[in-house]
Amino acid sequence: MRDRTYAARVVDRELDELLPEIAAIALEGAKGVGKTATAFQRAETARELDDPAQYNVAVADPGRLLDGPVPVLIDEWQYLPESWDLVRRAVDRGAAPGSYLLTGSSQPNDLGSHSGAARIVSLRMRPLSLAERGLPAPTVGIADLLSGNRPTITGATALTLADYVQEIVASGFPGLRSLSGRALRAQLDGYLLRIVDRDFEELGHTLRDPAALRRWMVAYAAASSTTASFETIRDAATSGHGEKPAKTTTIPYRDVLERLWIVDPVPAWLPTRNRIARIASPPKHQLADPALAARLLGIDGDALLDGRDAGPLIPRDGTLAGTLFESLVTLSLRTYAQAAEASVKHLRTAGGRREVDLIMERADGRVVAVEVKLTRDVRDHDTTHLRWLARQLGDDLLDAVIVTTGPEAYRRADGIAVVPAALLGP
Repeated sequence: MRDRTYAARVVDRELDELLPEIAAIALEGAKGVGKTATAFQRAETARELDDPAQYNVAVADPGRLLDGPVPVLIDEWQYLPESWDLVRRAVDRGAAPGSYLLTGSSQPNDLGSHSGAARIVSLRMRPLSLAERGLPAPTVGIADLLSGNRPTITGATALTLADYVQEIVASGFPGLRSLSGRALRAQLDGYLLRIVDRDFEELGHTLRDPAALRRWMVAYAAASSTTASFETIRDAATSGHGEKPAKTTTIPYRDVLERLWIVDPVPAWLPTRNRIARIASPPKHQLADPALAARLLGIDGDALLDGRDAGPLIPRDGTLAGTLFESLVTLSLRTYAQAAEASVKHLRTAGGRREVDLIMERADGRVVAVEVKLTRDVRDHDTTHLRWLARQLGDDLLDAVIVTTGPEAYRRADGIAVVPAALLGP
């Protein structure tokens, strides 16, 4: 089932490490991120449950799902949730390493009955990171930064602000990378329409007002890279449309979109090893792909470059281009950090007096701090929050990085690394 045209993904390295030792692995993420293509590179047998014919056979005789040469791939397993339990029981009975691959584009309603703890290892897949998009090769590895060895920072890129804006609107969904202009916009519109018209219903949620969900998604897109309260988002979604709906109406929007991996918030970092006073805990809002946010807001690349906005839906610091650039960097860093067994969070003190855009945390609690700046050049004032955090954390701060749109990667005299977004990689 190997596809010679397949472009390797960062998660392939994780699969290479896990498959020889783990009996069952689930690749999870939003529709269109490339889970099936990645799984097909390794599967010897494929059961595609989004194919009505194969689905009907599986319903009639679920046990046949596991038959055939291994690895056996069960694609879109959530269409037949009992397939997860079949794999889990097979693992309990001693299935060999590398026996099963599962892919899923949503989480089932009843997660408790499908626990695969200690049996099925889940790997998250996201849209293409910058390092996976065929751009110039990265020169600064996240794993090196997380090592604490303060690696030498070098490299140069010809990418400009216009190139990064193009990557924002071009989408990280592999199937859309060959499209541009009207065709790309039509596909993104179709992706969003499917969420409203089909995906909610497939997860057992009946939409009484699809237009209200669309408005909520627009407001959430406007909140990208902010910690706006859900009340603020709800107010923005209902502005000019009469009475705002009750929380009991809008909370399911967020819950279902998270289960579809469309809403992908960055949790707040709450350190346990060091005490920083008055840390706020709201998540930072992100959609799965900044191209979805741009499309929801009706903004194209030219508008972002011109500094145009989608209207004052959600208060934010800086431009919409800046917030979506942070979304693009966040998507990439989450992919690289996962490969390095680290998590990505954000830091904001109460009242927003101190903020660090992204915190990559190792299992031992030590961190790399990252600020994202839509600028070519870094000035001393851009390092203020990183220098403050260094004073608070001491040796627990492994490294500090400012991600830019500039041409060169280097380390400043104060030790802070400056790295163009395209030069960061796993």
